[in-house]
Amino acid sequence: MNIILGIFFFIIIFSCKKNESQEKERSTKPNIVLINIDDLGWRDVSFMGNDFFETPNIDALSKEGMVFTNGYASAANCAPSRANLMTGQWPQRHGIYTVGNSDRGKSKFRKLIPTKNITTLADRFLTLPEVLKNNGYSTCHAGKWHLTDNPLDNGFEINIGGSHVGHPSSYYPPYKNVALEAEEGKRLTDLIMDKTIDFLRTNNRPFFLNYSPYSVHTPIQPVKELVGKYKNKVSIQGHNNADYASMIENLDANIGRLISILKKTGELKNTFIVFTSDNGGLYSVSKQHPLRAGKGSYYEGGIRVPFFFVWPDKIKRNEKSEELISNLDLYPTILEVANIEKPKDKILDGHSLIKLLKQKQTKLDRSLFWHFPVYLQAVVKINENRDAKFRTRPGSVVRKGNWKLHHYFEDNTLELFNLENDVGEQNNLVYKKPDIVKELLVLLNNWREKTNAPVPKELNLEYELNANN
Repeated sequence: MNIILGIFFFIIIFSCKKNESQEKERSTKPNIVLINIDDLGWRDVSFMGNDFFETPNIDALSKEGMVFTNGYASAANCAPSRANLMTGQWPQRHGIYTVGNSDRGKSKFRKLIPTKNITTLADRFLTLPEVLKNNGYSTCHAGKWHLTDNPLDNGFEINIGGSHVGHPSSYYPPYKNVALEAEEGKRLTDLIMDKTIDFLRTNNRPFFLNYSPYSVHTPIQPVKELVGKYKNKVSIQGHNNADYASMIENLDANIGRLISILKKTGELKNTFIVFTSDNGGLYSVSKQHPLRAGKGSYYEGGIRVPFFFVWPDKIKRNEKSEELISNLDLYPTILEVANIEKPKDKILDGHSLIKLLKQKQTKLDRSLFWHFPVYLQAVVKINENRDAKFRTRPGSVVRKGNWKLHHYFEDNTLELFNLENDVGEQNNLVYKKPDIVKELLVLLNNWREKTNAPVPKELNLEYELNANN
């Protein structure tokens, strides 16, 4: 009898100590929330100066931390940007350069054979959620994934609607290509947040939430109860898309719900939050002026995005930075937040931003690079791209300080812009600043060589010389 009682008390004591250990781990490890919106442009939120779209919850959240006015996606469309973020690596390392095939657009307009594109992230790449899961985090993906068939195979324990799908067939049921079901009239963005809140209410461990709703990607389907208020709203910036505005407001309301549940559960004070977008806004839907062009282009409108960080008592409120950052920086930054050492032999192409966020460092002495050895056709004929037929032709870009150099491979064309004076990239200074061109081109060539970035040179035999005229 005494032996049985002894065993019973041992189990109770062990259980208590285990619970104490879990509670201590929960109280010391910060939660991580990554909000990665789909196709949300740099000027599509009111905290970045938009006078038409209404984003009060996002605006309020941005004031709780540090906003980066020069925040960038590391690619100009969905799949490569998300692959870069989740691997912490430039696209030439994993081979995902675009969505679908790399020879998009009519063959007669394409002078070169582009680099072949990979559409599924290979298993050999250690993703951010895998590292966090291996270090005790509960990992939840909510919304768009786009990199493999199932995010559960890439480090997530819970998957809410994620697959290889790049956008929903419909935001109202039946969603068709998104494997979630709901009652009639239930908007997909609302349903994903419902299920995200269920996760947050039941979870009892430090968590990583990758909240990436399909919204505001096409199809542009209005929220009926919101769209009317925008029909007669006047914008001096030229915005007038009421349907899109209703989608943005609905997205904002759901982010408000997310922050509300974090407050109610007491988790907000111990949560590191990132807010960004996977690429610039779609030009045919929303102009990003004064930035040029939009999604798919490597002018500023295609790659510069809204970007801010919140971490109560760690990052000061109402801070703003003009330093150049990229979503490639998120992998090493989040590892440092979680106090996890970089995995052995893991290549990370970004840099931790923690010293910058905590204001222990004020400058980042580095350049940003983009590489796109592919073609991406234009969506509308009247646009702000280099030509009417393509958003992207094969090339690379580097930004160093205020200078930005474009290098296009078809004809070896160079474009140089001073973004301090010409954020709209209208005045090509390539002939006026030859020394700067030389410096940046050397920098770009060295980077391509160091990272084994493929530069297509094979001519396309179907190309017609005068077809682009």
